[in-house]
Amino acid sequence: MSEPVSPAPTGPSAPGTDALSQLGRQTVAPTCPEEAVLERVPAPHQDRKYVVRFTAPEFTSLCPVTGQPDFAHIVIDYIPGKWIVESKSLKLYLTSFRNHGAFHEDCSVTIASRLVELLDPQWLRIGAYWYPRGGMPIDVFWQTGAAPEGVWIPSQDVPGYRGRG
Repeated sequence: MSEPVSPAPTGPSAPGTDALSQLGRQTVAPTCPEEAVLERVPAPHQDRKYVVRFTAPEFTSLCPVTGQPDFAHIVIDYIPGKWIVESKSLKLYLTSFRNHGAFHEDCSVTIASRLVELLDPQWLRIGAYWYPRGGMPIDVFWQTGAAPEGVWIPSQDVPGYRGRG
């Protein structure tokens, strides 16, 4: 027996949120990144440059060869243009990698590329800090280009893997 689906919230909503299909609704996690729906809303303060950061310290995917789980701490920083990503849709998108087989490099660059396609940000970078596979961590970094002048870009401050003890 399935759970009843909660109705969309009533009352005033933020500008640009009327077309969102996931926020405020019971949503089933997508089974693969290709099925995941990433949504966007108009960026507030489009006249200013500011950094938005999302951190996913417990990201998981599967090794495409062995099927064993891989774990990463992912940090996404971007400077919005006209759009920001709706956070619930981003969480569901990242969750969709849980049963998806792909190499670290592919997962990392795919996430960043899909966000760039959706948002057309002024700037975006991803730092994907993967835990060891075969005894060695594989970290993946990508960005759209140089950060714009006059904006503070914080350090990602994710410590390198040091093993146990």
